[in-house]
Amino acid sequence: MSYHRKITVAYGDGIGPEIMTATLSILDAAGANLDYEVIEIGEKIYLKGISSGMEPHAFDSLRANKVFLKSPITTPQGGGFKSLNVTTRKSFGLFANVRPCKSYSPFVKTHFPKTDLVIIRENEEDLYAGIEHRQTQEVYQCLKVISQPGSEKIIRYAFEYAKKYGKKKVTCMTKDNIMKLADGLFHKTFDEIAKEYPNIQSEHKIIDIGTALIAERPEVFDVIVTLNLYGDIISDVAAQVTGSVGLGGSANVGEEVAMFEAIHGSAPDIAGKNIANPSGLLNGAILMLVHLGMPEVAEKISNAWMKTLEDGIHTADIYQEGLSSKKVGTMEFAQAVISRLGQQPSRLIPASFGKEGGKPMAIRLNAKPKSKKELLGIDVFLDWDQEDRDPNKLGAMLQQIQTPGLSLQLITNRGVKVFPEGLKETFCTDHWRCRFKSTNGGPIDHRQVIALLQEINHLGLDFIKTEHLYTFDGVKGYSLAQGE
Repeated sequence: MSYHRKITVAYGDGIGPEIMTATLSILDAAGANLDYEVIEIGEKIYLKGISSGMEPHAFDSLRANKVFLKSPITTPQGGGFKSLNVTTRKSFGLFANVRPCKSYSPFVKTHFPKTDLVIIRENEEDLYAGIEHRQTQEVYQCLKVISQPGSEKIIRYAFEYAKKYGKKKVTCMTKDNIMKLADGLFHKTFDEIAKEYPNIQSEHKIIDIGTALIAERPEVFDVIVTLNLYGDIISDVAAQVTGSVGLGGSANVGEEVAMFEAIHGSAPDIAGKNIANPSGLLNGAILMLVHLGMPEVAEKISNAWMKTLEDGIHTADIYQEGLSSKKVGTMEFAQAVISRLGQQPSRLIPASFGKEGGKPMAIRLNAKPKSKKELLGIDVFLDWDQEDRDPNKLGAMLQQIQTPGLSLQLITNRGVKVFPEGLKETFCTDHWRCRFKSTNGGPIDHRQVIALLQEINHLGLDFIKTEHLYTFDGVKGYSLAQGE
């Protein structure tokens, strides 16, 4: 057989080797003509002391081949092990996570037989930046990092995806009623970009009601674009309500490299028993074939897979008494799909991936003018744990400070104003934000900040973090405290 494209393959842990063997047998039988460069990842590599779960030569393989078909892995228990998926996504700029969630009723149980939605999730930023600190005895922080270019890139990808695959609506989901700056940036960017696609309907939903709607009426959605953490959660919700997390595949797409996988885990409890359903990884591989410019092969496999479901040939996880005709194992299911290559489903809608295949979608970023940035104050965070934790005592100490051009405006605890005029009922931890602002409303400089910190140090107070209060073209670049 002559191969015309080499890809990187990892068999993974648990059920990974079984479902990968089954999936590759279907790809080969369908005429995909792929050359597989196998790398080892996961538990064995972690236990060698490599915290990323992937050896250096494996990164070289991905860099050369640019396409990665990956089985699930097992991460050993205990600290010190990095998420292999997060490492791969960030190292190769895989900014878009794409998860189709489709119902295959009545052959796969679901209460929502008309669901056919795609969740497109930002893949590199948000809380998954992994920037965490313990700052006091009681308080830990995790930074939520949202960038304008990162937001624009994933939102453009969602609209281009909808355009390419004939989707009629893109829904943005955020929590910008609370996180007005971070999530607000994502929503604002969505509204700006939506204007460039007048033929595609756009809407925004707060993530909590949006998630509830996915659980109750998923058929009302077409394409959903959202931030990293929200997307991680709602994609599993959507996969579950459409039938089974075990059937879902996903794509992680960057400008050069792409990774394809099942969305389920390594399921070590059923490993080696030939009972795992390979459908999740197979559906990931179908997305890969489209990416590689082989939509006809992808359609051929997808249609044979749906015909297998229609014929009642089911693995144990989706087997239904009275509907299924035969319960089969992993490799038997693969053989059933292979025997139906060239056939189409009669009740389910046949697959159609268009003719453009893997033609790259044009993701361009608009140039943004440079804003005028001015420093108007500083938030100083303190670790202060006097026995009664009286914010009025702390406020009185800080009001002694005589830094020219700066004065104490307020103190908050967990975001709630506690000085001046705080409520005695407010519970306080040992972590305090003390906001100092320009006394004349004009800009300050870093010399004043340094002088302020020296004064705080002279008072014997432990400052653990600072955040500068900037305006950009006169617009506040910081949020107000509750009660401010």
